[in-house]
Amino acid sequence: MEKNFTTTNPQSAAIPRQIDSKLLLGTDGRVVIVHEGQLYQLRETQAGKLILTK
Repeated sequence: MEKNFTTTNPQSAAIPRQIDSKLLLGTDGRVVIVHEGQLYQLRETQAGKLILTK
């Protein structure tokens, strides 16, 4: 079984969580993130880059 992300534990707090962008963005290629009550959109461009906009 393939792992999609890793979690941190107290002993490895310096290692950030990882998640595959395809899993995060889904088939639509974008996701809305709520941060401190504000909405942000993370999307993949046609060139394969990631753009975060408010």
